[in-house]
Amino acid sequence: MLDAAVGVFARFGFRKTSMDDVARAAGVSRQGLYLSFANKEELFRRALVHSLRSQLAAAIAALSRAEDGLEKRLIAACVDWSGRFVGSLGVDATDLMCASSALAGATLSEYEWQFEEALAHTLCASAMADACAAADLEVADLARALHATARGLKQSCKSREEFVKGMTAAVRMICRPLNQRSQFKGINS
Repeated sequence: MLDAAVGVFARFGFRKTSMDDVARAAGVSRQGLYLSFANKEELFRRALVHSLRSQLAAAIAALSRAEDGLEKRLIAACVDWSGRFVGSLGVDATDLMCASSALAGATLSEYEWQFEEALAHTLCASAMADACAAADLEVADLARALHATARGLKQSCKSREEFVKGMTAAVRMICRPLNQRSQFKGINS
């Protein structure tokens, strides 16, 4: 039911989604839906948590793929976290961020913090930690900046491809000094 609710809210937004719409998409009766959720607000909060949990798990999995380079892991994590619905939201879904903040602001903030922590952990475990230290920057600030970039692209991009292109540009520029260092080491080896 939660997967169905996420899809319906993504298509119609919070205001225009009805419990009937979600019940139909989930293949249950309206009464069956009300047995699990007291009202649309509770359904939305639980669907939001379901989606955030899934997005965070996918982002952490992307960051954990040690066989991928840092650049590829950071891009994939940002796409999984912030880019999931880019280009697929219905025209009526513009109210989702307002509804998320109003109905589940603290929960949303907690998941955003967890995502930034996962980014920071990955950055700390890489050569980026040394690059941050050399530039007198905190790794947590770089993680926050990456997240802010992903959020901004999420709002401005019309397609997932455009989002990936923007994240690739941002992450590639951040990782460029590391890539140059590894190329230089390869020449001297």
